[in-house]
Amino acid sequence: QVQLVESGGGLVQAGGSLRLSCAASGRTFSRVAMGWFRQAPGKEREFVAAIRWSGGNIYYAESVKGRFTISRDNAKNTVYLQMNSLKPEDTAVYYCAAGNSLYLIVASGYDYWGQGTQVTVSS
Repeated sequence: QVQLVESGGGLVQAGGSLRLSCAASGRTFSRVAMGWFRQAPGKEREFVAAIRWSGGNIYYAESVKGRFTISRDNAKNTVYLQMNSLKPEDTAVYYCAAGNSLYLIVASGYDYWGQGTQVTVSS
């Protein structure tokens, strides 16, 4: 079992930065892949970024590539999402997820989800 708690969301102006954190509990954290998804009002949940347990494989959605950085600290059981150059279209609830699937860019590839943290980017 893995339990996930996100933090770090908030209100920021366009062009600003935020860093999201996802603290995980459970003995298997270091062996699971971690991902970030987001869901805006009225829209489907979409993939943002993912990282394998070793940190050696990282994936980004095209819409965030070059602006967002995912990282993890297995010693702290935490995964991060550094978000720079934020745009109003990045506004959404951001969810952290954990899983062991080969398919990390789809929500079905994950077994565990956090409760989400709101990110609002004003223009």
